[in-house]
Amino acid sequence: MINKRFSLFCLAFFTALTVFTKPKPNPPETPKPKKYVVTGYVGGFRGLVAADQIDAEKLTHIIYAFVNCKDSMAVLTNLATDSINFRKLNALKLKNPNLKILISIGGWGWSDFFSDAVLTPTSRALFARTSVDIIRQYKLDGVDIDWEYPAMKGEEGNIFRPEDKQNYTLMFKAVREELDKLEKETGRKYELTAAVGGSKSFIQNTEMDKVQQYLDYIYLMTYDYSGKNNTVGHHTNLYPAKSEVPGSSADQSVKNFIAAGVPAHKLGLGAAFYGKGWEAGSAKNKGLNQTRVKAAQGGGYSDIKDAMINQQGYKRYWDRKAKAPYLFNTSSKVFITYDDEKSIKQKCKYIQKNKLAGIFFWEYFRDPKEYLISTIHQVLP
Repeated sequence: MINKRFSLFCLAFFTALTVFTKPKPNPPETPKPKKYVVTGYVGGFRGLVAADQIDAEKLTHIIYAFVNCKDSMAVLTNLATDSINFRKLNALKLKNPNLKILISIGGWGWSDFFSDAVLTPTSRALFARTSVDIIRQYKLDGVDIDWEYPAMKGEEGNIFRPEDKQNYTLMFKAVREELDKLEKETGRKYELTAAVGGSKSFIQNTEMDKVQQYLDYIYLMTYDYSGKNNTVGHHTNLYPAKSEVPGSSADQSVKNFIAAGVPAHKLGLGAAFYGKGWEAGSAKNKGLNQTRVKAAQGGGYSDIKDAMINQQGYKRYWDRKAKAPYLFNTSSKVFITYDDEKSIKQKCKYIQKNKLAGIFFWEYFRDPKEYLISTIHQVLP
């Protein structure tokens, strides 16, 4: 009996000893800071964001789109979901403490009243203050301005004036000053960025050499290009197609902005996580440079890759000159232009070669299977 009790005592003792001396698992490693900026726009205007599906370790920045510009103020478009989204996005910093969350004000659908908001010193001060108040309230990391477009037409009904050219600069100055005040309050650094059109006309209608001094990064929207004179063309090509010299391309946009006084190290190159489609007037040259009949469905890249490439009558082609893929359906004459893993690698190498800030993309959830963000993560350290 004694031996049995002693044996049970020893078993219990060593079991407890094992529990208390069991080594604790190591905490997850903090991702090393990336050398290049990797910025993903997230469309909060659609409602609740599936933040748990965002691979935070592969990003340096998330830009939340969009905040409205109305009555000379920055206004949250849907306070109920916006506030929840901010909390969920900030929680991603538990996975990646280096991650920064910014708000984007404007965009194609919310740029109607920028011109009014920045027209006078009083209106600019109100706009700047309300923009930074959102950052202060929700403990975010900065402001991104996506005015489409100063001093020229954007969406139908947008207000624009010649004075926008100078007021665009003054707007950034005012917002930067408000961010500087917040930095003194909190002891933290806050960023100011801009999404800008990739066209020469955008440069002509702004003072980018003056604007850049207030900005941390300038995100070149090197997508939504198209063929000349209402023809079918690439929409996010790195270089011009052979028949489009000089043509619209990411490379040309980068060169134009550097010539306008923007340092290369502040430029972010744009990638499209979606495709654009057009029906061509002819099947000649696989639709490229043919008359554009009407728009056709493009879709997000995950859908394009899984359901369209070499399926449903579509065949994939690679434009060696433009460094861009495209699909063409001979029967329907539909041409679809997009970024894929191969073109993304080319863009990442271009960024490294030309010492740009990094890459950004619209929009994270257009590629939920993460084909493209995984490629970026592999190529850009």
